[in-house]
Amino acid sequence: MFKGAPPPSSSVIHCLNGNLLRALIGFGRIEDERVQRAIDWQARSITGEGFNQYYQSGTSGPGFCCAANEKLPCAWGAVKAMLALARIPAEKRPPHVQEAELTGMEFLLSRDPAVAGYPMGWGNAKPSGSWFKLGFPSGYVADVLQNLEALCELGYVRDPRLQNAVDWLLSKQDKQGRWKNEYAYNGKTWVDLEAQGEPSKWVTLRACRVLKAVRA
Repeated sequence: MFKGAPPPSSSVIHCLNGNLLRALIGFGRIEDERVQRAIDWQARSITGEGFNQYYQSGTSGPGFCCAANEKLPCAWGAVKAMLALARIPAEKRPPHVQEAELTGMEFLLSRDPAVAGYPMGWGNAKPSGSWFKLGFPSGYVADVLQNLEALCELGYVRDPRLQNAVDWLLSKQDKQGRWKNEYAYNGKTWVDLEAQGEPSKWVTLRACRVLKAVRA
């Protein structure tokens, strides 16, 4: 285990930690001890290995259980965590990270990604509509496309369980071969990156990367 005590799970959740990790690893800071500790926390909090206590707030249990989802496993958090771990070069993934990846993939593929029928707390009986609004940038919310991105980046491009989600993604393409930004986070960032509801170069890029992967 990396030096230093892990942060308490009451103050860390998978969506935020995953987003930060993916960015920092992408910036080339994977060898930074703080990044290594965050990777270690991300993996061990998923599997429960080495965790003696979870809390009522924050990450409330292994397997992506989150207080923000009434202590149920949170698929949005799982997508962000998997995108972070996927950015670690394969040769630098220790066994406990590989185990966390397997746990995440099993969870995300336990439901049809096109339906996104993952556990929902607080009395919600159907998936959040945000799953079906393709967008950029992305905060704690994940969409069907981002779920596909995580699954593809960890090597599940040939899994037949992705096909419904791929078909759904293709159904969102316009006649010019583009995809709209339906969740642009306007008003939530320092500047608005794109117009809400208009064809998006960023969403189109994301979609094309996934389609290239599954068709390779």
